[in-house]
Amino acid sequence: MTLRIVAPVSGRVLPLSEVPDPVFSAALVGPGAAIDPPRGTVEAVAPITGTVVKLHPHAYVVASADGAAVLVHLGIDTVQLGGEGFTLHVRDGEAVTAGQPMVSFDASVIEAGGRSPMCPIIALDATADQLDDVRDSGYIGGNEALFTLAR
Repeated sequence: MTLRIVAPVSGRVLPLSEVPDPVFSAALVGPGAAIDPPRGTVEAVAPITGTVVKLHPHAYVVASADGAAVLVHLGIDTVQLGGEGFTLHVRDGEAVTAGQPMVSFDASVIEAGGRSPMCPIIALDATADQLDDVRDSGYIGGNEALFTLAR
């Protein structure tokens, strides 16, 4: 089975190795890609259809019916903001569809605070060889295919 992971935000796609955080850049959390979103208000959407298994203002995880889980981290070191500047549109345990709004935030406020608004998108409990068609450069629109995950 192959699961299509869509870009939760629009922006410039980068390989994880360029994320300014050693845990993400070394793919210690898992394989994936990153997106540098446009500055201003950004609406982050669900990367897959499934259930919200963890929701924080700065990050969320959605799991598919067969157990594949995707982490979306909204900026680097944004946990330090304590939720300030983030608006949640869903709740833990809620069923969501790919492309459904999850969290809104202002990328320029994150950057103005000395943090990177770059968003890592990670396939949890997966290996790099399970990912195909990974976009790692260029511009991507929100809800466009970012990579596929073979399960």
